[in-house]
Amino acid sequence: MLHHLRDRVSKKKSSDSILGVHGSIAILALAGIVVFLVLRFALPHFEVYANYPLYVVLLFGGGPLVLELLRKMFSLEFGSDLIAGISIVTSVILEQYLAGALVVLMLSGGQALENYAIRTASKVLEALAKRAPSIAHRKRQDRIDDIPVEEIKIGDTLVVFPHEICPVDGAVIEGTGTMDESYLTGEPFLLSKAPGSSVLSGAINGEASLTIEASKLAVDSRYAKIMAVMKESEQKRPKMRRLGDQLGAWYTPLAVIIGLIAWYVSGEAIRFLAVLVIARRFLSSPHPALC
Repeated sequence: MLHHLRDRVSKKKSSDSILGVHGSIAILALAGIVVFLVLRFALPHFEVYANYPLYVVLLFGGGPLVLELLRKMFSLEFGSDLIAGISIVTSVILEQYLAGALVVLMLSGGQALENYAIRTASKVLEALAKRAPSIAHRKRQDRIDDIPVEEIKIGDTLVVFPHEICPVDGAVIEGTGTMDESYLTGEPFLLSKAPGSSVLSGAINGEASLTIEASKLAVDSRYAKIMAVMKESEQKRPKMRRLGDQLGAWYTPLAVIIGLIAWYVSGEAIRFLAVLVIARRFLSSPHPALC
């Protein structure tokens, strides 16, 4: 199990380089909106140039986002972000550039925050995987053999040398010393260990060698369970994302229909855009069902 997690983490690192695209677009959108507001309200002599920053945002920020959404649409992936692409295109057609830039900011900012959360969880999992014990010292009579932790059996006698990581849960049967379990329990002090004391996999041994008896297999030990929980929490977010996309596949056509009705009743096309922007804002808000 620990080996599978290490492999999964190493593969995850190769995709980190592309996760900053949406963050860059969000920064571009925010900067463009700020410059627009300054030119529009603080520098009235330059008001004629106020829309130029928004053109840049929509071209270099909204363009890639819309193309990405079109690719998903042609692949029959009707997700919750499709309504944002429709809003961006509609804002350009109606010359409502500020509204389009705001949608670009909401879409890219939300995806950037999601990517950041995924990267953070992956880094924690990577740190856990790097320090996971892989070798144990099994003692049989007067002989000590190095074995993979996966080969440890309940009842095996193991030696934990100074400053090594305890490979499995167990109990001390020989030796006295201390162990640092702060990485597992959060308690910022060393715990004394003597014959009869329990030890946890993942704890860092102190200055003295300890002989322990394994009470659990490596896959059932505390450290492996912590890594399993981290892996499960990392996978939970994509599942919630897929649920949001499924809801968006129904929500987007409904929003478009309501927008068309508002346009027809009012006789103003901008009402259509207003409905889409509000709908997009609703989708970007956190909901208990998706948290």
